[in-house]
Amino acid sequence: MAKSRTELMHDRLRDLQAGTPDIEASAVVSVDGLIMASSLPAGVEDDRVSAMSAAMLSLGERISSELGRGELDQVYVRGNKGFVILMSIGEEAVLTALVREDAKLGLVFLDMKRAASDLEKLV
Repeated sequence: MAKSRTELMHDRLRDLQAGTPDIEASAVVSVDGLIMASSLPAGVEDDRVSAMSAAMLSLGERISSELGRGELDQVYVRGNKGFVILMSIGEEAVLTALVREDAKLGLVFLDMKRAASDLEKLV
């Protein structure tokens, strides 16, 4: 039996985290703030992550546009316990990742970009 689109997205998120140990959790969120697929740890609410991701994406797009920085590619927030990184998946969704504080960000960005490209075909 063929896998559903959601199952394929879940598989890709798990592959991302398995291949990039610095990524602790990830999710695919629609621009409307609805969770499409997630690989989040227990205690992290899908609804909260999706709502905040959509808000961050919207604000990032507005800032990038109004300040003449072109089309938004990614947004990241750094806290003392790590990063939250958002990367566009086409025009319909965003890839959100929770990343360790000592992560090698260049590798994280590269792997997220590859995952976003794969996910765009599924969105």
